[in-house]
Amino acid sequence: MYLMELRRDFTSSKQIYWKKVPLILLLRDVNVFFILHLPSIKMLRTHRGSSVSIHVRSVLIDLLSIYLDEKQAELLDPSVNGTLNVLNLCAKDPSVKRVVLTSSIAAVAYNGRPRTPDVVVYETWFSDPQLCKQGQQWYLVSKILAEDAAWKFAKEKGIDLVVINPSMVIGPLLQPTLNTSAGVILKVINGAQAFPNLTFGWVDVKDVTKAHIQAYEIHSASGRYCMVGRVAHYSEVVRTLRELYPSLQLPEKCADDKPFVPTYQVSKERAKSLGIEFTPFEVSLKETVESLKEKGFVNF
Repeated sequence: MYLMELRRDFTSSKQIYWKKVPLILLLRDVNVFFILHLPSIKMLRTHRGSSVSIHVRSVLIDLLSIYLDEKQAELLDPSVNGTLNVLNLCAKDPSVKRVVLTSSIAAVAYNGRPRTPDVVVYETWFSDPQLCKQGQQWYLVSKILAEDAAWKFAKEKGIDLVVINPSMVIGPLLQPTLNTSAGVILKVINGAQAFPNLTFGWVDVKDVTKAHIQAYEIHSASGRYCMVGRVAHYSEVVRTLRELYPSLQLPEKCADDKPFVPTYQVSKERAKSLGIEFTPFEVSLKETVESLKEKGFVNF
């Protein structure tokens, strides 16, 4: 089985192209059909006999390369329309019993509430698209609108929808090309002079994979599942990398002199109900770096 991975090439007239990559997410003999955001209904062929549709990827590109007048076509339209295209096909196929959608913590945690060490983010939180638009956080907006459209469509069509909301996904790379989440680690270990003053949730790709399969296999699974193994500031990322690779040249200072963006908590209760035992942050970071070395992105 294969998945079609959507990529954006900014070096050749900004054309979208498709690349077939091996799919290793199928961990055992389960009748699962893996699909992803499709900007055009023509690019998907139905797979009869599928019991579940797992929506494994969205459009994620370097937001700094998007001009404001391009945001609608570049992020929002493919994300929302692609989600609805896939769900529409699922609604037409009576053999599809459940849809497991990969959304993002971006659709959960950005609603103007304070995020501090004593605050716990739950699946009941929903990000505010207007707030994110004001901050020109277009990737966040795309994930918010896509998930919202999915829930409305599923309710209208009677689709059994389960949503996985992962944070920044790290761990071993499947594909030979660099993705965004691995890219943030590469920047830190590849000569960066300073680390960003940012705090993210982090989760291992293997945990996210298992969550999708469990969300299909466990009949009682429903609603949303946040997948965040650790919330950490970039300073903690650098400190952990220094412990793992003492000889590696890593940034010593933050990119600004402001107080560090605080960490916060994300509830793991529902994730644990899927049988998820989160991979330690240190293990995920090490496997990310070793994978980057194996793929030739860094050499030390």
